[in-house]
Amino acid sequence: MEFCNKNMAIADYITKSKSKEWQPLIEKGLRYEGVFVKSLRFDEPTNRSKTILLKFEAGASYPYHNHPAGEEIFVLKGSCEIEGEQLEQGDYLCTPPTGKHGVKSLTGCTLFLMIPEEVEIIKT
Repeated sequence: MEFCNKNMAIADYITKSKSKEWQPLIEKGLRYEGVFVKSLRFDEPTNRSKTILLKFEAGASYPYHNHPAGEEIFVLKGSCEIEGEQLEQGDYLCTPPTGKHGVKSLTGCTLFLMIPEEVEIIKT
């Protein structure tokens, strides 16, 4: 689907997330235990999802990484910790371009993310 094609009906832009199944988060062959994803907007030219839902089970984490073009996160449910800061339901984080952090959730959470460019995992 082409993004913002003026000839398409609004219904063509709606993603019914409840009808999508949670998928294990697997990137470059590596599965992140306890982290699941639903794609809301897949970008065909870059072959990746730029808008997603992420679900963390209690105790799950995502490693330290760089956001070349930034990122936006909105906490829909639960809580997570990013760079020592606790984000609760309703909190919003705008990570600037080249911003770096890891994510962990002790209790579990569901996040809405907009990620314009693929993240880069940083080995520590």
